[in-house]
Amino acid sequence: MNKKTAALTSLLLSLLFVAARAQAQSAKLIEAAKKEGKAVIYGSLESDTMDAIMQSFQKKFGIEAEYFRASATKVMDRAMTEFRAGKPGADAIVAADNVMRIMQKEGFFQKYDSPTNGDYAKEVIDPNLGPRYRNVVVGVVYNKSELKPADFPKTLEDLANPKYKGKIVMPDPTQHTTTTQWLASLHKLMGKEKSEKFMRDLAANKPAWVESLLPAAERVASGEFPVAITYVKYAYIHAKNGAPVDYVRDPKLIGDASYITLGSKAPHLNAGKAFIDYFLDKESMNIMSKLGEFVNRKGIMPPLPGIDKIGFVEMDDLSTKEFAEKKIEYEKIFLR
Repeated sequence: MNKKTAALTSLLLSLLFVAARAQAQSAKLIEAAKKEGKAVIYGSLESDTMDAIMQSFQKKFGIEAEYFRASATKVMDRAMTEFRAGKPGADAIVAADNVMRIMQKEGFFQKYDSPTNGDYAKEVIDPNLGPRYRNVVVGVVYNKSELKPADFPKTLEDLANPKYKGKIVMPDPTQHTTTTQWLASLHKLMGKEKSEKFMRDLAANKPAWVESLLPAAERVASGEFPVAITYVKYAYIHAKNGAPVDYVRDPKLIGDASYITLGSKAPHLNAGKAFIDYFLDKESMNIMSKLGEFVNRKGIMPPLPGIDKIGFVEMDDLSTKEFAEKKIEYEKIFLR
């Protein structure tokens, strides 16, 4: 056996050993998780998507999963209130980047290196929060039946046009964290001066406010409003369900990152780890992708038409103080 063959044989044996050890660890983890009974997850990921993942998880491993779903802000408020009271309810949190970083600073999370991490590019793995499993992209979704073709918005900046007065729905920027962050990041697309003018003109069009991005999309899909500021993936989801909706294909769109991270005081520690492993794995990511999510696992692309031609621009992170200041600023702009 020459040196090259010996080296390849040694490498192969090493990989087989690592794989066997990982399988043994996984089997041990699943057994421990079954004894705990269930995994409890809090998050802002849509219930339909999480339900599909939980059903698949339970079918594969025989472990139940419970899910509390709300806006990212409400998820953080509930989880942190329980945590500070010494009665944590969540094993893991699924939410957007900025909320997760605020919770991280409060000591809510513990580091967990899932064996699935190797299936994500190094640049999307946070040393504390783990893989950035998806990008959530905010843009303009509109109802083609409620507008004349000539009035279809072509760019985000079109929403400053007075012809859209009373026709726009968006999340409340004084309450909804992601929308606050999105508005604060518009300078990355337009520059500071132009973005500030855009916000004033948008406010002059008196957009209706809803709790979060999902109900904004639902109002457009139902025809209650012609135009929404929401996640662009909803254009795919609602079109798939028969709604006459589309999204504005700006060259660049602002978005946020999402993570799933283990709680530092997880009541069902092993079940939480097992769920995270499955959530980040290929099967779960394929479920998400088919539902329109922009997942970051290698080799999986979303089905939304034209999204491959749009550049992703990540939102600015804001501190708790900056969030508070921005919310006051937007209250003055939009409620003047």
